[in-house]
Amino acid sequence: MEIIPNFAVFEGGDGTGTTSQLTLLKKRLENREKPVFFPTFEPTEGPIGSIIRKALKKEIDIRPQTLAMLFAADRNEHIYGQNGIASAAENGCLVVSDRYVPSSLVYQGIECGDELPLSLNSRFPAPEVLLFFDLDPKIALARLQRRSSLEMYEYLDFQAKVREKYLSLLDFYRGAGVHVELIDASKNMQEVSEQIWSVLSKMPIFKV
Repeated sequence: MEIIPNFAVFEGGDGTGTTSQLTLLKKRLENREKPVFFPTFEPTEGPIGSIIRKALKKEIDIRPQTLAMLFAADRNEHIYGQNGIASAAENGCLVVSDRYVPSSLVYQGIECGDELPLSLNSRFPAPEVLLFFDLDPKIALARLQRRSSLEMYEYLDFQAKVREKYLSLLDFYRGAGVHVELIDASKNMQEVSEQIWSVLSKMPIFKV
């Protein structure tokens, strides 16, 4: 499996804090001259990502198989499009994405079965580092209750399957040469931030 150097990914179930931690990491790195930090996320804000977001918010009805294909199409642009992940990482930026291929293998794998998301995502390169935010789904969903509305996957039975499937994927990525770390997302935001930094700060890009 091809691995993109300088590329790290935050993964976890809904409510585990990946988005909040990406914001904290941006604040941590904003005054550093090197490496240049390139935070990003999936679904993207591009035209395909916009359709996905409407589906996740239950504003439009899309078949699970179609949604899996849309995620893959959005990801292809995210990686290889203009100013995408591949070019940023190649130019010496630290790229950190909130969600990537593992999200599709987990979420769409639960909905569609493994075959379709595996085939759609088989040619995408892996990140150098994968951080899995591990949290009891009951605690994660309690955090989500603060929102005005929940998205289509944000219910307990589904999120329990999400955590189980993520954990089953980690050995696959380790075997492919990806540096995988479990982050204890039950801790407070600052403690989680320090866990993340202890991993990312050891990436070779910080030693150049």
